Amino acid sequence: MGNIVLVGISGGVDSAVTLALLKNKGYAVSAVFLRFWDSGGKNNKALVDAKKVCEILGVPLRIIDARADFKKTVIKYFLSEYEKGNTPNPCVFCNEKMKFKLLFAVAKKMGIELVATGHYARIMKHITYNMKQGISNAEQELAYGLFPAKDISKDQSYFLYRLGQKELARIIFPLGEYEKDEVRKLAEKFRLPVFDKTDSQDVCFMDNGSLEEFLSKNIKLKKGKIVDLEGRILGEHKGLALYAIGQRKGIEIGGTGPYFVISKDMRKNILLVTNKLNHPAIVQKTIELEKVVWTSGIALKLPLAVSARTRYHNPLFRAIIKKSKSEKTCQLEFAQPQKAVSPGQSVVFYGKNEEILGGGVIR
Repeated sequence: MGNIVLVGISGGVDSAVTLALLKNKGYAVSAVFLRFWDSGGKNNKALVDAKKVCEILGVPLRIIDARADFKKTVIKYFLSEYEKGNTPNPCVFCNEKMKFKLLFAVAKKMGIELVATGHYARIMKHITYNMKQGISNAEQELAYGLFPAKDISKDQSYFLYRLGQKELARIIFPLGEYEKDEVRKLAEKFRLPVFDKTDSQDVCFMDNGSLEEFLSKNIKLKKGKIVDLEGRILGEHKGLALYAIGQRKGIEIGGTGPYFVISKDMRKNILLVTNKLNHPAIVQKTIELEKVVWTSGIALKLPLAVSARTRYHNPLFRAIIKKSKSEKTCQLEFAQPQKAVSPGQSVVFYGKNEEILGGGVIR
């Protein structure tokens, strides 16, 4: 069943072109729409568009209603992280715990080996060596490397770092070699009605509303004091969950600003800020990471020099991964101190050839 592919289709242009490209390449394709969230009420626009695309391409579509599980898994995680004072990354969490898990489960039921999505990323096969038996008895093994997409502005490999070898061996990312403009032209060429559909910019379950609005509806926010490093009370915050480390906008303090968020005292409900841009409290030389995974499937020998990205679309910085006192965590030491490193966000490690080695969550 290797020439049959199950394509996760979302109603957007990227997954639609993925479906069309694979069909054109001779794959027998089947599509599945994972219904996580209704962004348009009963008339879910995404689902309507997915049906139109499958109809035009003559591809069977299966609809999986996963709304209840999505709420219990992704949204629960999202809200609980904010309540703890962290800044979560729901796309990383969803890819690991929901999207690909469900895609593989549906594929298994259908007897299909391969799955595909419209993510902008590349998977490349390469040879590695199993050193468990020593260098003299090392065996060659086929490995699957995760790499950034050709279109760096749309690259989504950062969100996929928690996929392991078992998953990467069975995934196809056709858009990894395309620029976004090329994808839109292909959609028009294939006469797909979503060729000019706007890209979604925000977290899917916010319905284009603001983060403050969503959190205000779903968690209890408590106002408190905004205090500077000298202990002066500068104003009142709306609830600690609404602020991120390094944040400048939206603090609403007049006078000698701008002010930056340094930390959040969850016990005392205090937001600590400073107006000194280069204050040592804003930057960090070393951070601790938990939930560390190795995309290669092998825990690499530490210490290890890497390039690291501390947030999606942040630039890469040189760093060294070191062992921590706890076996469940590791330390990351930056070559140069980094600003606004937020607990709850993911740090992704890159090798010399831009291969994603793994990553972890900032503690």
